[in-house]
Amino acid sequence: MGTLYALLVGIDDYSTHGERSLRGCLNDVAAVEEWLRQRVRDRLRPLVLRDGEATAAAVAEGVSEHLGRCGPDDSALFWFSGHGTRFPAERPEDVRKEATGWCQALVCADRPLVDSRLGQLLDAVAAGGGHTVAVLDCCYSGGATRQSRLVARFLPPAPGWRAPRDATATASPAQPAGQRHVLLAASRLDQLAHEDVVDGRTHGLFTHALLSVLGTGAYRGATCRELLAAAHARVQVAAEAQHPVLHPHHPGGPADRPFLGTTGATAPAPHLLRLGRDGWEVDCGGAHGLRPGGDGTEFTVTGRATAGPAHTVRARQILRDRTLVWPAGWEPDPERVYPVALSALDLPPAMVTVEAAGRAESELLEDALRTVGPGGMPSPLLRREASADAAAGLLLLRVRAAAGRAEVLRRDGSAFVAPLPLGDPGDARRVAACLVHLARWHQIRDLENPAALARSPVRVEVVPVEGDEGALSPGDGVRELVCRYTRTASGWRAPRVAIRLRNRSHRTLWCALFNLTDSYRSHSVLFPGDFVGPGRTGHALDGDPVQLSLPAGSVPRSGATVRDWLKLVVAEGELNTVPFHLDAWDPATAAHRIASGQAVDGTLRLAPPGGAHRDLGPAPVERGPGDWTTYTLSLRTVVP
Repeated sequence: MGTLYALLVGIDDYSTHGERSLRGCLNDVAAVEEWLRQRVRDRLRPLVLRDGEATAAAVAEGVSEHLGRCGPDDSALFWFSGHGTRFPAERPEDVRKEATGWCQALVCADRPLVDSRLGQLLDAVAAGGGHTVAVLDCCYSGGATRQSRLVARFLPPAPGWRAPRDATATASPAQPAGQRHVLLAASRLDQLAHEDVVDGRTHGLFTHALLSVLGTGAYRGATCRELLAAAHARVQVAAEAQHPVLHPHHPGGPADRPFLGTTGATAPAPHLLRLGRDGWEVDCGGAHGLRPGGDGTEFTVTGRATAGPAHTVRARQILRDRTLVWPAGWEPDPERVYPVALSALDLPPAMVTVEAAGRAESELLEDALRTVGPGGMPSPLLRREASADAAAGLLLLRVRAAAGRAEVLRRDGSAFVAPLPLGDPGDARRVAACLVHLARWHQIRDLENPAALARSPVRVEVVPVEGDEGALSPGDGVRELVCRYTRTASGWRAPRVAIRLRNRSHRTLWCALFNLTDSYRSHSVLFPGDFVGPGRTGHALDGDPVQLSLPAGSVPRSGATVRDWLKLVVAEGELNTVPFHLDAWDPATAAHRIASGQAVDGTLRLAPPGGAHRDLGPAPVERGPGDWTTYTLSLRTVVP
């Protein structure tokens, strides 16, 4: 294992700012340093900045010079405990990148260090190949604290606090590979972070929660995502209005690498089981498509979390952002977080009919359908039907088998995918895996909240960039836009557009924009998930042009067309976006997963929630995503 370079910053004394000082930040960094020395021992290279030592220049230099020594086999840790602040985004470049309308910053001993500048420094460290983690135990935005004894780590901005000219320079487009470091933050952008007396000493609630999780020993080798989930549950016990967050939260990125480890990212589970203030819970609920009152919903523990027979938990109450569960015949360790996959749900599955020319083909397909799900059971995403008549109004997947091949057809007889071979059980399992993949993709595309308002408070705007013709911005109710190639003297030019999310409401809302392609892929490259302030606009790819084109390698010819669907999810609080991601359908990849025993029913269980169970009344504390809605826009790119 390589070296761990650690920069620990703790500031209690804010008297130079004329503001209230804190009491737990020096305790935080002392406890973190002690844990690191016990855990990392002679591999640790620490730099600790306390109170007046922690000027903005010293912190920036510590990141670039000290953490910058981190190499490909090393790890870097930046830990800040102190005040946070925010101030209005005024310059055009700041407004474009700060969708909430505010710039956030760490308050150093002399002045603020803007988070965008800090992010650039940390990404530069990560560019050296080492695993780079930042833990920030401070507030990111203002707001009144609750009536309690908790102390908020927030300073109102002093006159003249503005983002420096280089704060947002050379920022890269917002895409999954764009942010190279992982951030564990004490609270959301619109929340305060608190400190309190715990175990006889004052600590930040987030720092204490993280160290409590790390100190159990149960999380050795755990990913940043798993640690954050466990710490989140502990923070909620003390402060319901403080929600720790993880960035970037896309699956398979730095968040799914072991905390301070040097190994690569692991494939994340779609959901996590943890012990919360109301008992065992899974971070998936009605906002993810589970139907309130769906007693048939079950989650199965996956991966390395347990050995022996599969462990399951069953829903006892489905809430908006989480599901309260009870373990079925086993006792989870209360100190652990378990990765789980949704393995059963009380939702209408896709209907599957089989039309086989011969008995052999029919038996192969029926056997595959009976074993394609978790544990060699049927997939809950599929339901076998004798005829298409029973599937009226639902997604229908018709399998027509003859002459050693299988076609997967729509209701009208058109093909979903290219024909697949059907000569042995392995081929049949590949066909069944294709059906599961198609069911998952359609559940993402068709996800909606039937109890939500008819109109989304956030509008998707698609407009041509300079030099392209035609106004494309959709109005209310528009569900499809056509984007055309342009003929130039040198050949066909693909259309380029700007995609914006305009919040027309008076609330700060969380938005994510998913691109669903006709190769049955779903990703969040355009806008991975962030808060957009009232009257503000979020920009896909941070405002860079989005090019719409035919698949790579295709030669533009008149009449050629390709289709994308933009799926906007809007909520009052952030959602778990992992279940919304899906790789493109690839028979070769499916065959590999089948051979390695990974061809389960998938990790996504999304469908419109049923009933009218929605809590619209005011609550003393807003928890989870709250109310949510979706909007789907089809983009057809054509060559005239």
